[in-house]
Amino acid sequence: MKRAIVLIDHGSRRAEANAQLETVAAEVRQRCPDDVVACAHMELAEPDLAQAVAACIESGAREIVVHPYFLGPGRHTQEDIPRMVEQIAREHPEVAIRVSDPLGVHPGVIDAVLDRVSRAR
Repeated sequence: MKRAIVLIDHGSRRAEANAQLETVAAEVRQRCPDDVVACAHMELAEPDLAQAVAACIESGAREIVVHPYFLGPGRHTQEDIPRMVEQIAREHPEVAIRVSDPLGVHPGVIDAVLDRVSRAR
């Protein structure tokens, strides 16, 4: 079954902020070449989650993992995104759509924090 990964962030009026998520997606694509990888923004920019999921389905995905590109388990990751996914999943019952945990306290995040601290000017 073809899998897709949708990275979703808040979205911004600043193009460079939105472009950063696409840079992350490009890295994920390199590491997961068999998966469809897409970006979505909750608001302020496109594509939104419904558009990103539709594009993944058009690409043949039958399993979609929505990853909240957020640090903590706040309202967006615990309420808003799961609610959006639930609504979209009802419109696409032939596709398994799940939500992963946000980045949180994953060891890779800790490594990134320590790397940034070591490079502070």
